[in-house]
Amino acid sequence: MSIGLGMPLVRADGDAGNGAVPPPRPKGIPAGLFDVHGRRATDMRLSLTDKCNLRCTYCMPAEGLEWLSKQAVMTAEEIVRIVRVGVRRLGVRELRLTGGEPLVRADLVDIIAALRAEHPELPISMTTNGVGLDKKAAALKAAGLSRINVSLDSLHEETFAQLTRRPFLGKVLAGVEAAWDAGLGPVKLNAVLMRGINDAEAPGLLAWALDRGYELRFIEQMPLDADHGWTRRNMITAAEIRELLSRDFVLGPDPRERDGAPAERFEVRRREEASAGTAGSADGTGPVLGTVGIIASVTEPFCSDCRRTRITAEGKIMSCLFSHEEFDLLGLLRQGASDEELAARWQDAMWIKPKAHGMDHTGLGAPDFVQPDRSMSAIGG
Repeated sequence: MSIGLGMPLVRADGDAGNGAVPPPRPKGIPAGLFDVHGRRATDMRLSLTDKCNLRCTYCMPAEGLEWLSKQAVMTAEEIVRIVRVGVRRLGVRELRLTGGEPLVRADLVDIIAALRAEHPELPISMTTNGVGLDKKAAALKAAGLSRINVSLDSLHEETFAQLTRRPFLGKVLAGVEAAWDAGLGPVKLNAVLMRGINDAEAPGLLAWALDRGYELRFIEQMPLDADHGWTRRNMITAAEIRELLSRDFVLGPDPRERDGAPAERFEVRRREEASAGTAGSADGTGPVLGTVGIIASVTEPFCSDCRRTRITAEGKIMSCLFSHEEFDLLGLLRQGASDEELAARWQDAMWIKPKAHGMDHTGLGAPDFVQPDRSMSAIGG
């Protein structure tokens, strides 16, 4: 079904950064979070907090950021209601809890338990830096969390501390192991490679993950750092990541459908087996050790099949990770709006979703690309 393709985008007047009201979408559009380009969002990313206990160089400044007040952040009850509207009225089929760092919320387990009680079949995942996960993994599983993603950019203490500005590698590794033991699988690991810092670790990090049954995903560094120091020439591209991994491994296409996922998956075989002529592996058909994913938002964008809608910790709708417009949902809720009114606001905001990268074309690093003011921790991945 094609919905309004070619229709010019209409932007709301006023300060979108303060949660402007979107213009109403045209009448006759089917229920759901459709946009003018014919896409439908079914994957909800909801940020529980903007606070974080790491200071990763590609995300936050060393001194941290000015955090939102407690009153500005969604309460547990408000989170549950917004998710209810998304699932029951708008066709949300997956929920990812993000931050900041979700584990810093004292009521995290209660939030997940409440969400699971309302939506027994909904896949609920969480992205975390893993600090403190070892103490909460079992409780999160018992509350109803489906699976977990843990950020892990290095297995070397000095490099980890350089990237995160905190000496917490041991805590993260303990959290990953606890998540596995609790049954929060598949345990997925997210790694951002930084040129001259941890890029040489790529094959070793993959080997470590494969040996333990974890699913590793490499992510191209995106222009979402608070220092606005990102440059296209300094990032490690997907092509470079594949080249780095090819020194030790053979990557082949994963037969599973991508189905809107941001990561392109590859089956992984050891290179020495692929060249030894054993078990038919000379042509790369040896035993599959597992898979690896590469999220190439910059060089191989997948915006045409984007199915994500984002809610920030203070209840703003962001239709695109790189959007300069945010539309207020929490304020409307606190004014006493009905579920129907909340759904309509959400649909209006998603209808004017940019085609790609916050623009009418793809092009992170293009001359007309303008980096969002807020960093990844403030937006919610």
